[in-house]
Amino acid sequence: MTNASIPSGLWPYFQEYDPRRLDREQDADLIIQRALEYGTWEEIRWLMAVYGRKRIGEYVRRRGERQLSAATFTYWRKLLGLRRWQHPPFAAEARQVWPF
Repeated sequence: MTNASIPSGLWPYFQEYDPRRLDREQDADLIIQRALEYGTWEEIRWLMAVYGRKRIGEYVRRRGERQLSAATFTYWRKLLGLRRWQHPPFAAEARQVWPF
């Protein structure tokens, strides 16, 4: 991926990566996650053009509840019309009340 591929406004959200070295396919989940969480509408339009609504919906369905903030996950889940999604493993265990 060239550095022009990821909008420069998103670069600050890839602090631990070199945005010029990110691969559009291999790093798709990372790019989608950061854009959905922090992107402007212009950057979201770019994301939709690059990955499409279906691919973004698949990300939100598979990983959204675990990798996005609760507010962002709920927003995109409702906007994309997702009625089912994958819950994080151990979510039920985390909600249990421990006896001590």
